[in-house]
Amino acid sequence: MAVVSITNVNKVFGSGNRPQTVALKDINLEIQPREFISLIGPSGCGKSTLLRTIGDLIPPSSGEVLVNGKPAHAARLNREYGMVFQSPVLFEWRTVLGNVELPLEIMRVPKPERTQRAREMLRLVELHGFERHYPWQLSGGMQQRVAIARALSFRPQLLLMDEPFGALDEITRERMNAELLRIWQETQTTVVFVTHSIPEAVFLSTRVVVMSARPGRITDIIEIDLGYPRTVETREMPRFFELVTQVREALRKGEDMRER
Repeated sequence: MAVVSITNVNKVFGSGNRPQTVALKDINLEIQPREFISLIGPSGCGKSTLLRTIGDLIPPSSGEVLVNGKPAHAARLNREYGMVFQSPVLFEWRTVLGNVELPLEIMRVPKPERTQRAREMLRLVELHGFERHYPWQLSGGMQQRVAIARALSFRPQLLLMDEPFGALDEITRERMNAELLRIWQETQTTVVFVTHSIPEAVFLSTRVVVMSARPGRITDIIEIDLGYPRTVETREMPRFFELVTQVREALRKGEDMRER
């Protein structure tokens, strides 16, 4: 069974006498277990809107979104996915450990169990030893690791990530890409990842979903046939550059599909 199944989804913002904006049009997509899917397209094309529709943060205007075979709203209530945004959104007055424990605390997991689980997640993101630090004492990349650990703390089957590395410098971003792939392979979590970076999408993904300029439509789905593990050397392979070019050309075609 697909982890995510999107059927004929449309999203229109505005109603009544207010101007209407068609953000998504006729979206159909299936995401299988343990896939790493990147959504890429021009600014304003609806990538984040689509991600938020999957996450039940906004409802579609029409169509259906299923997560693990059930409506997205039911999946969210069952806490079947975690979310990571461009900003880590950490609580400055809570320690690193306290931030990771927060979802488990809300779920009323007993203190010993949630502390053990939070420590496991911090080891997974290689922040063991920073449990008593506060967010303001960490670099941007380390803060995002805390956010990823928090999102994975309750063992979600699906991880939704909205440009989580967009604010990082290029070197840190590439290092975080490698760390994310390691975490993805260790947890076997399905990932849906929004990015503006073509090389990032190619490096991370099993498939890259290309979207058109608004109204956002899926214009191409590109299989990424690079092997695993992916390393610095992967970015220097001829096939990597071929796939980057393929995604770039698909994006150009998508920009030509603006609805007039």
